[in-house]
Amino acid sequence: MACVILKTARRPSLSPLLTRMRDREPGLAASLLGGAVAAGLGFGSFAVLVMVLWVSSPYPDSGPSGALHIAAALWLLAHGVELLRTDTLTGAPMPVGVTPLLLMLLPVWLVYRAARVAVDAPEDADGPPPVPAQTACTGVVLGYLGVGCAIALYCSGGELRPQWLWVTACLPLVATGAAAAGVWAAYGCPREPVLGALAVLPGQVRRLVFGGDERARLGTAVRAGGAAVAVLLGGGALLLAVALVWHGGAARASFLQLTEGWTGRFAVLLLGVALIPNAAVWAASYGLGPGFFLGAGHLVNPFASDPAPLLPPFPLLAAVPDAGAGTPPNWAAGLVPVAAGVTAGWFVARGAVKRPAPGAPASARWSATRTAGVMLLTATLCAAAFALLACMAGGPLGVSALARFGPVWWQAGGAVGAWTALPGMPVALTVRVWRLWRLRKPGGDIPAQGARTGAAASAGSPKDHGKAGDPATAKDAAKAKNPTKAENKADPEGDAEAKGDTEPADPGEAEEAGRAANGTGKAKATHTDNGTQAKATQGKGAQPGSGKEADAGRVSTARPQTMTEDDESYDVLPTDDAFPSDWHDDLARASRWAALREVAAPPEPPAPWAGPDRTEPSPGAPEPPDTAG
Repeated sequence: MACVILKTARRPSLSPLLTRMRDREPGLAASLLGGAVAAGLGFGSFAVLVMVLWVSSPYPDSGPSGALHIAAALWLLAHGVELLRTDTLTGAPMPVGVTPLLLMLLPVWLVYRAARVAVDAPEDADGPPPVPAQTACTGVVLGYLGVGCAIALYCSGGELRPQWLWVTACLPLVATGAAAAGVWAAYGCPREPVLGALAVLPGQVRRLVFGGDERARLGTAVRAGGAAVAVLLGGGALLLAVALVWHGGAARASFLQLTEGWTGRFAVLLLGVALIPNAAVWAASYGLGPGFFLGAGHLVNPFASDPAPLLPPFPLLAAVPDAGAGTPPNWAAGLVPVAAGVTAGWFVARGAVKRPAPGAPASARWSATRTAGVMLLTATLCAAAFALLACMAGGPLGVSALARFGPVWWQAGGAVGAWTALPGMPVALTVRVWRLWRLRKPGGDIPAQGARTGAAASAGSPKDHGKAGDPATAKDAAKAKNPTKAENKADPEGDAEAKGDTEPADPGEAEEAGRAANGTGKAKATHTDNGTQAKATQGKGAQPGSGKEADAGRVSTARPQTMTEDDESYDVLPTDDAFPSDWHDDLARASRWAALREVAAPPEPPAPWAGPDRTEPSPGAPEPPDTAG
């Protein structure tokens, strides 16, 4: 028994690996569960919406199984999967490939949140380490794809069936992209993975485009490109709103004609809201010039619009411009890409010129050539982003005349690149020169004469130190400036107090002792019951003719100072000048010399009967001679 107790008491502590496993769930299992839950929540949200519409419909065409099949089809369509509609009049399956971009936000956000939670980053340093990025991302994607494949198998038995080529391409791509973004955000958005992706580029191309500061250039290009794409989408939404108001009567008639029951009208309204981002991309492509297709062979652009084929009534289709040649109101849509290019150029110019520190001269981060290179990189990123949006916003809605809807992705992307570079290049170069001139011009970033910058702000001016003359502060500053010299100097206050305990001190002797203790200081005599105490205040002043301001020697001008020939020069010269050389004018030079003369001028010697405050006679001092008679 004693042996068992001894072995139990000497059992070694758990290893770090076992401690981590004890403090948390296994990272891969939790990630798998998080991905499966995200897929289930997304499908459940679509199922609830479809079931509510089915229950409220007065004439349901199918049972609950049909409603669930439609929910599964919508869930797959939200991931970009193309579907096949089998219940057609001809019996031939019809493709449905237009993805409502608003529906895509829900599954993408769920996967993003699941990946962030799977990392489980600790809030404090004592917590367990986060799950590795590769483990969390892989687990979430595999869990999501497991449930997604089950939903696709269930949907394959309905009227809207998925195409498996699109399932194997789009579903993993959306899940991986959203999970990678969530893991990256959970780790604090590090730049190393993004910069590591640039290793695929050849070395010469990478040096030519990015140079040595690829972080700053890539970050500026991403911000400028994001701002330009946001302006494009916002401008497209504005064009859509104007077109709907312009064709308000036709849009309202199509909405009322499509269905009669409130349940059907509510479903049409939800479908129209889900397609608003798609319509904004179409409108932006219309403003860019290439336009969009409203059926195969029917192109709509600002210069000419072909007659649209026979389409079912729908409110968003009613906002399409009328067929025929373009008019000035149609050409005004070109202001949207111009605004996007100007916005991109402004952001690039802001990154090209860095704001200097207070008191430092303005300088350009990049030359004009490098700024132009960053502008071209911004145009490339804008073209790639908008081409991806245009690809997802369009697709087929059938065969023959309905085989193509929306913009052509490569045409829209090329137009965005050109519109971003052409207006953005002169804007970026012009704003760069203007920002440099604004920062370097007199009064741009130079503070006023009363302001303090650099060493002058920390040291202060002689007049400022002279106000409210604080002997303790002056003494501490002098000690901090030269500790050895401050220790070697005698303490006039302590010596005077010790002397006052033994015998009264003469005011003149006390003043001479104070001068000996500090060559640039002064002594003042005060009388107490025990005798006379001599106190010396310490300070330094600038030598006249030195051509510089007074040093931070803490000159106290609360009481007159006595300058001697033993005044020492600067121990440490000021590193910064509060008034740079470009600002030396007659007024500044006169004010500086006036300040130096005021500090360096020796005061009148005190009368022997003057008290500490130089206003009333000291107690016991002889009366001044009467010279009136």
